[in-house]
Amino acid sequence: MKRRRPCSSPLSAIKPTSSSTPPTPPISDFTKTKTNIKPAAVSARKSLSEALKIQNLTTQNQKWTPLNLCKSELSLPLTLPTGQTFRWKQTGTLQYTGVIKSYLVSLKHLDNGDVAYHFHAASASNEEDSRLALLDFLNMGICLTDLWEDFSASDQRFAELALHLAGARVLRQDPLECLIQFLCTSNNNIKRITGMVDYISSLGQFVGIVEGFQFYEFPSLERLAMVSEEELREAGFGYRAKYIVNTIKALQMKPRGGAQWLSSLRGMDLEDVINSLSTLPGVGPKVASCVALFSLDQHHAVPVDTHVWQIATREMIPELAGVRLTPKLCNRVAEAFVTRYGKYAGWAQTLLFVSELPSQKAIVSSQVCTEIDKNKSVSSL
Repeated sequence: MKRRRPCSSPLSAIKPTSSSTPPTPPISDFTKTKTNIKPAAVSARKSLSEALKIQNLTTQNQKWTPLNLCKSELSLPLTLPTGQTFRWKQTGTLQYTGVIKSYLVSLKHLDNGDVAYHFHAASASNEEDSRLALLDFLNMGICLTDLWEDFSASDQRFAELALHLAGARVLRQDPLECLIQFLCTSNNNIKRITGMVDYISSLGQFVGIVEGFQFYEFPSLERLAMVSEEELREAGFGYRAKYIVNTIKALQMKPRGGAQWLSSLRGMDLEDVINSLSTLPGVGPKVASCVALFSLDQHHAVPVDTHVWQIATREMIPELAGVRLTPKLCNRVAEAFVTRYGKYAGWAQTLLFVSELPSQKAIVSSQVCTEIDKNKSVSSL
């Protein structure tokens, strides 16, 4: 694989800093998902009723700043609501809002498909820092177009899917935030995962309301340590409550602090990263691989679930079709992806995973049928 070049955008020529899978609804849906897991009363500072009195920020008639990113470099619907993070909300058509560090930001596709951003209220007070944090979160040191060209040249199936699903980018999240989110995903569905993540997020500093959604800075390790297992169980976390509480305790015992320990994993080999994360309560190979790929710069980490297993047995190792997936076979699947796609195998896996989601399958099938019809029409002339 040829050497990666940074994206052509002047805003994206930034080196990453040390700081910072479940089905999704159709991308055209603009709804607020209801859940029976309630926010933590906007923490101890103010009640929910008081928070709702705060001005509801709107993205209408606001100044939007172009990111100089075309849709092929970043597709918001193929990146934000597809299982990498559960903290972003759809606040408009092709528009999403979330919190990066302490910055409340909305992203949207302009009419020409390019991506623009808007920082809300106090988040805009430090424009340069907030912009750099956004670029870091979007992993803009890597040019997606180059990757897709390399993968497409060696894999016809990938080339076909990339025509319809370009812009599925891997994020670079805060490691603690990413870890706690994926501890909520074990044997769970998208609605409950989102509810749990919303609950934990509400323990952090309140930063604003956009289009009816409340947003919070993700709580620090010290704040998370104040939450008991009983509180999480009452909030509907089930057995995951024990893992979350014990993982937080384990992180607190790290010599340099848990947050710094997690960030230090970015400089290690993938095997050592997986082994280190797997020492934490409730963290198995799947969760460890997700955290490694989505927050720790381990670009060839391949999280293996049933979707990825089906892709592998269909496209790479058909001799294992019908065999029960085991931890040992998970390693074989990951190796098959790395063999085919190289040191950015996790990025290729992300697009292939997205293509297996029901909503995306329907879109791809519709687009393929349209192209077939067009070809038939042309050939009949």
